[in-house]
Amino acid sequence: MILIELLLDILAIVMLVPVTVLSTQIILALTVRRTGVVTGGRRPTVAILVPAHNETAVIGGTLAAINSQLLAGDRVLVVADNCTDETAGIAGRSGAMVVERNDVDRRGKGYALDFGMRHLQQSPTEVVIFVDADCQVETGAIDRLARLCVQTARPTQALYLMHSPEGAGLKAHIAEFAWLVKNQVRPLGFLRLGLPCQLMGTGMAFPWELAAKMDLANGNIVEDMKLGIDLALQGRPALFCPDAVVSGVFPLGEGAVKTQRTRWEHGHLSMILLEVPRLVASALVRGDMQAFALALDLAVPPLALLVSLLVLIFTLSAGMAWIGLSVTPLLLSTLALGLLSAAVLLAWRGWGRPVLSLTDLLSVPVYVLSKIPLYLQYLKHRQEEWIRTDRE
Repeated sequence: MILIELLLDILAIVMLVPVTVLSTQIILALTVRRTGVVTGGRRPTVAILVPAHNETAVIGGTLAAINSQLLAGDRVLVVADNCTDETAGIAGRSGAMVVERNDVDRRGKGYALDFGMRHLQQSPTEVVIFVDADCQVETGAIDRLARLCVQTARPTQALYLMHSPEGAGLKAHIAEFAWLVKNQVRPLGFLRLGLPCQLMGTGMAFPWELAAKMDLANGNIVEDMKLGIDLALQGRPALFCPDAVVSGVFPLGEGAVKTQRTRWEHGHLSMILLEVPRLVASALVRGDMQAFALALDLAVPPLALLVSLLVLIFTLSAGMAWIGLSVTPLLLSTLALGLLSAAVLLAWRGWGRPVLSLTDLLSVPVYVLSKIPLYLQYLKHRQEEWIRTDRE
């Protein structure tokens, strides 16, 4: 029994760390007023690199939004990666440079980006921006990303939002809110302290001298997150640029939703296990606060998993207290649950009301229960290979 008490004590204390980080980020985000992006002077030249695999339905709209923001000296390169549709033809007719890549053994966005970068080396620009083929780049985003990237000489991450498709159910809207907390609210909180953010996969800008040296050719299912960590360990952590907005839409089909979320969340969990220790070790050896902050941010698991773990620890602790053992784990887990609930409510009040009604927010426990099989799957058969999300 003593061993069980000790284990629950440790688990409850450990779980307070991500809850405290998330809560602090949300509170700090509420205090942000201006981000300080300079808009005057000459805008650096940019190359927009768009990896695309069978994106006939969306590539035209993506390129139209990009083209409207280009200046003299800019260019757009589309990598038609293992395509079996009209992606390359549509991209070419939209005015983009197009290169085709065919390699069924080396699959994944990282390989496509590496292929595109090698092509761009023939005529470098000052800044390179990676944009997914299914994203909308809002007006002014390219200008703001490029300027901040050059000002800071650091990777710069746009605000990347995902929206629920028309006709989507409650689960999609809860997922949209969770995405908003992860990709907007939390990075905004760290920005308030001048701390870095994770790279999010699209809307990522890099100074040319850095982009040309990046190791991109891999099939990691969360290649963006891994790249951001590697750059942080090199002393070049990413900076959040909330004034530049890139957006996408969740797939509507249940199978596509499952594929997408499994890839994202299994990849995130693997990064927690593999990369948080590396970041902490680097922070301790070099006294690097930026790396330590990124480790804390990465250590916050997906919101549904965080809630599930806290509820489990609370339930076990309550049972232990009921039979007369230590109440310390119960007090700690109660504190963590209360802090997390207050933080989520603050995030909803500040940013989430257009996405979820208060009644819908109270349905989150049902959503959490629906995600448990996904996390159990990670223990038995985690996804390790890149699989494209079907958006049809």
